[in-house]
Amino acid sequence: MSRSAQPGLETGDLIGASDLRPLLDAGLDRLGQDLNAEARARLIAFVRLLNRWSRVYNLTAIRDPREMIPRHLLDSLSLRPFLDGRRILDLGTGAGLPGIPLAIAEPDRDLHLLDSKGKKIRFVRQAALELGLSNVTAVQARMESYLPPVKFATIVARALAAPAEIVRLAHRLLTHPGRLLIMAGRKRAAGLEALDPRPDALLEHPLEVPFLDGARHLIELRYH
Repeated sequence: MSRSAQPGLETGDLIGASDLRPLLDAGLDRLGQDLNAEARARLIAFVRLLNRWSRVYNLTAIRDPREMIPRHLLDSLSLRPFLDGRRILDLGTGAGLPGIPLAIAEPDRDLHLLDSKGKKIRFVRQAALELGLSNVTAVQARMESYLPPVKFATIVARALAAPAEIVRLAHRLLTHPGRLLIMAGRKRAAGLEALDPRPDALLEHPLEVPFLDGARHLIELRYH
């Protein structure tokens, strides 16, 4: 009987770190990001942990760890060049995306990962513990009621809500100066220029995510 035909084994069980590492290395090279061996090992360990937890808790619809490399890791890491400041908030982190990959790649920054769902925050806490990420703080709270003692220099949001709604919820949590980064599949939604409070700069960046089909855009709002 072949390994793939063994009963009780799923695809993720048969894919080891050595199978995933070349894909990650190639993706990081295309992104122009030179992470050390420890960070790369942690990124692979995160994918494998997410795959195991997702079988029970349905944290992500993606079941193949090879697909998680571009869709979760590389997509998250495409935000790195736009981060500013030490304190970063991942608004609506879900399964720790993009917060966990960014925390691995940016050990000198403090990442706060916020979500209202208990099972997702439990996973984030466990992932931070197992991966040795002392720069991750997992917070279970609703965005509307979250009151941090210190505000954030950068807030990121990935696949969360309409951009205008994200701005409404996130602006009060930003320092001044501060920036809000919204990942979107399409170009800028109409009406953002008329937001109140109005951003001092509203920029749009196309994101080239290796091995990922489809357009990705980053909406960047800067407040002085």
